[in-house]
Amino acid sequence: MILNYIWVSFFLIAFVVSLVKLIFFQDVEVFPHMLQSTFDMAKTGFEISIALTGVMSLWLGLMKIGERAGIVPILSKLVGPFFSRLFPEVPKDHPATGSIIMNFSANILGLDNAATPLGLKAMKELQELNPNKDTASNAQIMFLVLNTSGLTVIPLSIIADRATLGAVNPTSIFIPTLIATFCSTIVGLIYLSIKQRINLLEPVVLAYLVGLSTIVWAGVSYFASLPQEELQRQSTLFTSVIIITIIVSFLLLGLRRRIPLFETFVEGAKEGFETSIKIIPFLIAILVGIGLFRTSGALTYIIQGIAWVFGLMNINTDFVEALPVAFLKPLSGQAARGMMIEVSKSVGPDSFVANLAAIFRGCAETTFYILAVYFGSVSVRKTRYALTGGLIADVAGIIAAIFVGYMFFH
Repeated sequence: MILNYIWVSFFLIAFVVSLVKLIFFQDVEVFPHMLQSTFDMAKTGFEISIALTGVMSLWLGLMKIGERAGIVPILSKLVGPFFSRLFPEVPKDHPATGSIIMNFSANILGLDNAATPLGLKAMKELQELNPNKDTASNAQIMFLVLNTSGLTVIPLSIIADRATLGAVNPTSIFIPTLIATFCSTIVGLIYLSIKQRINLLEPVVLAYLVGLSTIVWAGVSYFASLPQEELQRQSTLFTSVIIITIIVSFLLLGLRRRIPLFETFVEGAKEGFETSIKIIPFLIAILVGIGLFRTSGALTYIIQGIAWVFGLMNINTDFVEALPVAFLKPLSGQAARGMMIEVSKSVGPDSFVANLAAIFRGCAETTFYILAVYFGSVSVRKTRYALTGGLIADVAGIIAAIFVGYMFFH
């Protein structure tokens, strides 16, 4: 699969770049730093997997209660007509429908810890419908590309980091980020509709897309009208109320159906533990490759090359300083966060570059991470055009981010 070649390329490119730096520039520190990076990234991958165990056990336990309590038929009635056209391979009222909807909802609210276990559960359920177990199905690709497009209404963690960095208006990136990530999602959906021959102009699909767009923009208009501190307070309250309401609703539905709630939760939680352990090798593999690529300096040279090309075309290159965040986000969320913080500290959190870096961080998802972990969790080796679709959505989000960044901040 293409991810295999890209993973190997991380190592080979990093080695060649480091060799050049050692021989021609006498950089004797580059190889020791790369070696240390492999240890650090391996440790990070293991720690992330272990930390994820508790969260996954919690959410998969709750989802097991929701399934047996009948939440899937309820969700299917709400969005069934739309999802049946995007996921024609998934039967009506199948458990995967509920997991997919819950995963998308968590992503939209910026709840990464909740989204990951729900996404892994959705992949497992979609794999049960997959006739070729080592090859990604259309439904799995649709789910992952929409997942990696990163539609987020409330980029709470980014706003919090900007507040910590001392930005005068940490919420200034709120609307630009939503516009960029919405463009990413729409472009990803259009690409998949062409590949899978899905008619987005069908009245039912179009009605849901228009309705979703209206809800998103209504939310944007409301939150954008709030002062900085009030926005953070209300967005935190909003997401918390929704999640707690979902949990209580599952429990009440379970009581109504008279299912053994505690035993059902434990049964689902066991699945969360098993899945967390299973993804460790895949997570370590992708993080080590990314760490080497970044530590070798290869990413820096790519950025400098892009600046040179745009300079030759007499195009404003102010945005180039923020590009490392855009390139790192599909590889590693923590790396993109660290780079955004580094950029903000060096040029000021309220500068054009710092604002654009924050938008870059919010307009895409960790595509390589998601594909490696999600497909790895169900032993899918042939990912077909999933990576291509995810990267196309990422590029669309990056381009949109540049446009809105210049529009709002330059």
